[in-house]
Amino acid sequence: MPDELLSSPQVYESFIYTLRESHPSIQRSTLTYIPSGTSFGRVEGMIVFRDQIVLCVQEFLNFELGIIEGYGYEVSKSEVSPDDPNFPEAAEYCQASYPHKEKLYWYDSFPHPTDPTLASTDPHHKHVPPDIKRHRIPAPDLSFARPNLPFLIGEIELALESKPSTAQPG
Repeated sequence: MPDELLSSPQVYESFIYTLRESHPSIQRSTLTYIPSGTSFGRVEGMIVFRDQIVLCVQEFLNFELGIIEGYGYEVSKSEVSPDDPNFPEAAEYCQASYPHKEKLYWYDSFPHPTDPTLASTDPHHKHVPPDIKRHRIPAPDLSFARPNLPFLIGEIELALESKPSTAQPG
């Protein structure tokens, strides 16, 4: 049975546009739903948390089947404060080559069938240090059949809770 949030573009739009209401840890979100037909679309943008932690999001959605067809999620620490007027738009910041960020980890759904260590969650996997580009681990909490954003936001919130804020008093 398909997840209710993946039942229609309108339901998913409401979900992404109200994430700040259900997650006070989110300081800013530029997530945008971009339709490509009545039953298909994509979500692009970034979610900014305290301590300059940024989650870049790209999802390809098929509401006819009630699935996420593909995704890319990157978590980084920005070298530029998101409050700085020179902080880039998501289209620039979320590029893999953007130089003013420290990539902490990322998830993608590109299959690696020759890597037996990823077989348990193929094609879902997480890129982690060291050698973040080539060091991959299984990602059992990601799915094509339900939204991944609640897990990703929760993972970031848990990491932020485990360390004191580095934000400067205002």
